[in-house]
Amino acid sequence: MGSTTEETGEETTVWYAMYAYKKELHVQKELKKENIESFIPMCYTIKEHHGRKERVLVPAISNLVFVRTTKSVLTEFKTRNPYLQYITQKTDSGRKIIIVPGCQMQDFIRVAQKYEEDLTYYKPEEICLEKGQKVRVHGGAFDGVEGVLLKVKGKRSKRIVIKIPGIVAIATAYIEPEFIEIIKPGRRL
Repeated sequence: MGSTTEETGEETTVWYAMYAYKKELHVQKELKKENIESFIPMCYTIKEHHGRKERVLVPAISNLVFVRTTKSVLTEFKTRNPYLQYITQKTDSGRKIIIVPGCQMQDFIRVAQKYEEDLTYYKPEEICLEKGQKVRVHGGAFDGVEGVLLKVKGKRSKRIVIKIPGIVAIATAYIEPEFIEIIKPGRRL
């Protein structure tokens, strides 16, 4: 799968979408011990603990872990942590490991790290980005983020959505129109 630079034979570092059944936080600790970058989208929820309600930070999407490394390092890590699995996508020739482009992952992380904001996560089939306008945010908590501006079910105003194809989409909190620039077709998104 395409994480090797053909001219030099060197491996490149890329973002892999991974599945760790009920062990995403454990996997993240193990990755950190080996200096392997990872990201788990988190959100606050209210949980009861010893009869008291507490606000706790938990994974926003069960079992999902993004890992940034080379294929060989990840393969070696997976031999010691077999519960960590690649998320794949069906293609005409079988299944393909999902690799998330770096710029797309950066925008996703920037939005997902705003735990205090009104963020909403969606499954890929729950949202149609083809209906929206490609935009870039200038200013505020989401400065520089690129996504699609569209009306999201259950929300009163339009939101900016960042999508990791086949895995997840995240909708930002309301953003004032003066902070939004429409991106002309053919530019990065």
